[in-house]
Amino acid sequence: MHFLIVTVYFLVILGIMVLVHEFGHFAVAKMCGVRVEAFSIGMGKRLFGWVHNGTDYKVCILPIGGYVKMTGETEMEMIQTSPTETETVAQAHGDSGNFNTKPRWQRMLVAFAGPVANFILAIVIFTAVAHFHHETVEWLQNKSEVDYVAANSVAAKTGIVPGDSVVQFADVKNPSWQDIDIHGGLKQNLTVPFAYTHNGQRVDTTIPVNFTGGPEDFESDDLGLIPRMQEGAIVVQDVPDATSPAAQGGLQKGDKLLSLDGHVFHSAVATSAYLKDGAGKPVTIALQRGGNVSNVTVHPRLAAAANGKEEYRLGFAPIPPPVVTTKQPFGVALKTGWHDFTKSSLLIFDVIGGMFKRQVSVRNLSGPVGIAQQVGLAQSMGTWTVLQLMAGISLNLGIFNLLPMPVLDGGMILFLLIESVMRRDVNANVKERIYQAAFVCILVFAVLVIFNDITKLPIFAHKS
Repeated sequence: MHFLIVTVYFLVILGIMVLVHEFGHFAVAKMCGVRVEAFSIGMGKRLFGWVHNGTDYKVCILPIGGYVKMTGETEMEMIQTSPTETETVAQAHGDSGNFNTKPRWQRMLVAFAGPVANFILAIVIFTAVAHFHHETVEWLQNKSEVDYVAANSVAAKTGIVPGDSVVQFADVKNPSWQDIDIHGGLKQNLTVPFAYTHNGQRVDTTIPVNFTGGPEDFESDDLGLIPRMQEGAIVVQDVPDATSPAAQGGLQKGDKLLSLDGHVFHSAVATSAYLKDGAGKPVTIALQRGGNVSNVTVHPRLAAAANGKEEYRLGFAPIPPPVVTTKQPFGVALKTGWHDFTKSSLLIFDVIGGMFKRQVSVRNLSGPVGIAQQVGLAQSMGTWTVLQLMAGISLNLGIFNLLPMPVLDGGMILFLLIESVMRRDVNANVKERIYQAAFVCILVFAVLVIFNDITKLPIFAHKS
């Protein structure tokens, strides 16, 4: 049942993204006087529809996006007949609606319109989420102050200690913990610049980003850096197991953990890291209950964690770090939406640039399988998370289509720019060969991405 739900979500999201993209081409083509022969929702055999002003608006059997068919615009028409020949034939028949009879600047506008429509959709979704449900995990957005440094970790070797703040990670200055998590995942197996402040003094060094798993799995604690997640002490929300170390130590709902062995911590993540370093030795907890403070000794016990591994645990559920949800005024939400759009765009360009520089692994790429997994995860987290994922997919689709490769919109734009500079059309035979080679490259790329998706599935990841 879950698989079916995720499949439906995936098809709906992908369909909306593609349809918005194609509608961009459609709208600008109509404004430029290009004859649009078909606007299709779905692919394959036509189920139903209607014809209006020469355009067949139809719904097809396969719910995988859609397409726009413009007279003279298909790849085979463009690569088998030179634009000059096509234009001559079209004009001879008085066909001013043929795509190739239009000025190059209008054809570029039509090509640009698809990606731009995806960008507009991304901004609209980011803005809507900020306006109706702006959720902020405070510690992820705040400055990266360290709560604990795991013993013998790569972070510990840099000299950073609890209370210090990270002021540079890779190319990001004054990063938030969210920045560190994102950019760390893109720098797998690389040594990056690293700087922190200690007692008001800046310390510049480097840190190796070594971790196992996919880029999306990286968190700062993989380096031994445990974030300060809240200002106040850890508060016990529940002690679900009466046989747990916490229950045997007398911990109760509402108790505050002021310190463990004299160390002050601000999250259960930090206490878990400390217990791991202690390898199960007893800890003394300074406990506040009401107005009274007392010390209790607790013996940690190995237990299964969320990641499936065994970790030393005390066996209580803490009140989670604060998450603030607000409804931003529209003007503020629009600024937030634009900020999220530009920040996500720059991150995508960082990934693309890093791949060309061989600083980012191709494992960062996700195809249909990877996207479906992300959709499943987002669906389990709620509607707002699904919407944010939709914005990200729309943004990625727009940027990908602007890459200067034949077959993509960016390839068409590149050819039109070259022809504008040359003031003549590229030879049809040359163009045909380039398109054929590009088509093969796209197929190889698609196979690579899908293979990459499959090898990241849990069934294969556990065997590696």
